Amino acid sequence: MLRTVTAIVLPGVAPFELGVVCEVFGIDRRDTGGPAFDFTVCAPQPGAVPGKTGMSILVEHGLEAADHADLVVMVAYDLGSAVPPEVLETLRRAHARGAWVLSVCSGAFALGAAGLLDGRRCTTHWMFSDALARRHPMALVDPAVLYVEDDGVITSAGTAAGIDACLHLVRRELGVASAAAIARRMVVAPHRDGGQAQYVDTPLPADADTLAPLLAWMHEHLDEELSVPVLAAQALMSERTFARRFRAETGATPAAWVTRQRVARAQEMLERTDAGVEEISRRCGFGSAAVLRHHFARLLGTSPAAYRRTFAGGPRQPSSAAVAEFAAAGHG
Repeated sequence: MLRTVTAIVLPGVAPFELGVVCEVFGIDRRDTGGPAFDFTVCAPQPGAVPGKTGMSILVEHGLEAADHADLVVMVAYDLGSAVPPEVLETLRRAHARGAWVLSVCSGAFALGAAGLLDGRRCTTHWMFSDALARRHPMALVDPAVLYVEDDGVITSAGTAAGIDACLHLVRRELGVASAAAIARRMVVAPHRDGGQAQYVDTPLPADADTLAPLLAWMHEHLDEELSVPVLAAQALMSERTFARRFRAETGATPAAWVTRQRVARAQEMLERTDAGVEEISRRCGFGSAAVLRHHFARLLGTSPAAYRRTFAGGPRQPSSAAVAEFAAAGHG
C-alpha cells in the first residue's frame, strides 16, 4: 500500500515538476474523500537547493528520508550537473527493496544513470528523448507517450505528464476513487492513458470544433455500441474525418479511448458496488465477463475479482439485480 512518499531534488530543480509531486502526494485530502500520504522532500545536502527559475527550495531532509519510502520520486533537474553517487545509490536501494521509483521529465536521466532503465521501456520529455537514448543505450526509450510503467519504475514526459503519471500510480495502488478525489481537487482529468501522444504534430485548424461534447456523450453511453460509424454520425462527420480528428484531439483511436473508459467504469463499479462481473460487463459495454477479464488483464495486469478484493471498500451501492429483487418483494 502506498503510504510514504519522498521526492529527491537536485540543483536546477524545476519548480512546476516539484509542485506536481507536492500537489498529488503532499496534501491531506481526507476531508474530501481522498488519501493522505507521509510526504517529504529530500536532497543530498539539506538546506537551500537552487531552482531553475532563480528561486531556491529550502530542504530539511537528507537522502535517508528515502530509505523507507514506498515511493521515491526523482524530480526534474539541470542536466548539466552530474547526479551525486549517493543519489544513484538511493534510487537503486529503493527499487531493490520493492519501492516504486518515479521520474518526472528530466528526472529519467538520474534513473538511467542508476541503471534502472536498462532493458525497460521508459520516456522523458520529447526534447530530451534522443539524448536519453544516446546516454543510456540499453534503455527502451519511447519518445511519444505520456508515461510508462515497467517493473516498478514509472517515467513520465514533460510538465503536466507528471500529473498523469502520479495519478496513474495512485489509481493503481489505492483505486479509482482515491485518484478521482485528488484529480477533482486539482481540477484535472482523473486519467489520461499513458499511451497518448505527448504532442500533436499537425494542430487542428483554429476554427475547428472541439470533440469535448462528443467525449462527454460517449462517457454517458459506454454501455451502447460506440463504433466509428456510430460516433461519426453523432459528430456529424464522415468516418475518415472523424477518425483523424479524434486521434488529433485525444492522442488515441476511438476504440482505444472507449476501451480505457469502460475499464475505468468497471474499476469504479468493482470498488463501489456489489454488482457481479457479468452485470458490470454489460453495464460498461463489454458484453461478457470474458471480454472484461481480457481487457482488465491487458491494461491492468490483474483480474476483476482480484481488483475487487484489493480495492473494494467505502459506501457500497447495491447491484441492479439486488434492487430488482428488493422491489419484487414489495419494498418499493
